[in-house]
Amino acid sequence: MQHFSATMLLAAVCLFMASGIFAETVITCENERVHTLECQSNEVISVQSSFYGRKNRNTCRQGKPRWVVSNTDCAQDMLDFIKERCESEQRCEVPMSEVRTVDPCWGTYKYIETEFTCITPMTDVTCENFMAKLRCGRGQVISVVSAYYGRRSSSVCTLNCPFVQTQNVDCENPTDIVAETCNGRRRCTIKASNSVFGDPCEDTYKYLEVSYVCVDPDDSQTHLSDGNR
Repeated sequence: MQHFSATMLLAAVCLFMASGIFAETVITCENERVHTLECQSNEVISVQSSFYGRKNRNTCRQGKPRWVVSNTDCAQDMLDFIKERCESEQRCEVPMSEVRTVDPCWGTYKYIETEFTCITPMTDVTCENFMAKLRCGRGQVISVVSAYYGRRSSSVCTLNCPFVQTQNVDCENPTDIVAETCNGRRRCTIKASNSVFGDPCEDTYKYLEVSYVCVDPDDSQTHLSDGNR
């Protein structure tokens, strides 16, 4: 089922039979400004395929002469290009000016078509001075969506902890350290401690909260062995 707008969004009609996940396809015509992928606020993008060119005569043909839509054997693979900009993001906008830097078929009116799924990240919470353990199944690697060390809830990591040390919930320190340590690995451990992340709020018992997804390794990336820190 097609919905036509500035960017044509093909509704989630393709069912991934093995996982039950619906795929969405976004098509953006050559002369439009932005190619946009978006998931719900609690989900992130997992790009499945993308190409720029033309595979049929009907897409993005309104008002165009027949000769500019007749070449349907024209497709430049854009998977790596879109993954680099959109993978594991909740929303992604790719300027069409960047897409148009490649021209797989001069004289043909083209479009970019991207198929993606929206997946819900896993969340791992580790109390201060304990080890966070992130892991993915065989054949997949970690991609960190977000991470922070601090406290934003008075009801998390409270066991055997003085009441006063759990009341400062205005203590949220986003960090890139987890992504730098764990991205691209199947398993990763990292200590939730001030020595690793600094101390964003003294006299508060903190925790490390990590949201991550398990993704297929990048085809262009050399194999990374399991790692710990």
